[in-house]
Amino acid sequence: MDASAKADKDPEFLSTLERGLAVLRAFDQNRPEMSLSEVAAVTDLSPAVARRCLNTLVQLGYVAKHGRRFLLRPEVLVFGSAFMSSMNLETVALPALQYLRDETGDSSSMAVLSGHDILYVAHVSTTRPIRLSANVGTRFPIHATSLGKVLLAFQPEDAIETYLRSAALTRFTPHTIVDPAALRACLAETRANGFASAQDELDFGIVSVAAPVFDKDRRVTCAINCSTTTARISRSDLAAARAPLLRQAARDIQAALLKSPYLAHALTGSLFFEYRT
Repeated sequence: MDASAKADKDPEFLSTLERGLAVLRAFDQNRPEMSLSEVAAVTDLSPAVARRCLNTLVQLGYVAKHGRRFLLRPEVLVFGSAFMSSMNLETVALPALQYLRDETGDSSSMAVLSGHDILYVAHVSTTRPIRLSANVGTRFPIHATSLGKVLLAFQPEDAIETYLRSAALTRFTPHTIVDPAALRACLAETRANGFASAQDELDFGIVSVAAPVFDKDRRVTCAINCSTTTARISRSDLAAARAPLLRQAARDIQAALLKSPYLAHALTGSLFFEYRT
């Protein structure tokens, strides 16, 4: 739904704020610096609107201007740090993720849905190198990850169908599931097993298994995973060995969330936003 449609539907919707946030989100690893015309093209804004947004963000200290190019300033980190500190995420999630890492030697992560991507909100790394590194704030496509499959599998059916109709199921390797019917079957298997696994789907040499974390109303709030290299363990062996540990870690996090209901509300709310608009 575009900004004008949202504004027509909700008179409280501020399209100017949406445009400003779109400009901030336009910068990423592949676009650390952009000209005005590049920002306008990426955000689908007119150059005049993009210029006003950029100038405002420069004055507020969130964007810097270097010659004719714009880039983010460290001040934008205040948004992420405010979430991490106010939600007490490290206390709730990190002990269980660190336990998984120590028991398995695999990196472990927690993620939520964000549009057609998964968004990492916690991560504990291992010393073993892996081709695709993940940190807090990293995004990967839902369909090519075990975390994404778990998060999507336990959504309401209408949300799953909306995703399958609207998402671009990009093929990253020959093993990536891009057929909607095949992905739908994979999601059904995930619900039956209570976990999802993936190998060589996002990139070659990566294998992972993920499990859901539910709230007290049996709604999925987030997902956790273990990931490593295919040279270390096969997909079937990884699932057999890690799934029980992941389930226990998920229960530990679920118990911790009962003591931090505001975090459970924040995590669960992020799952449904894209599909309700």
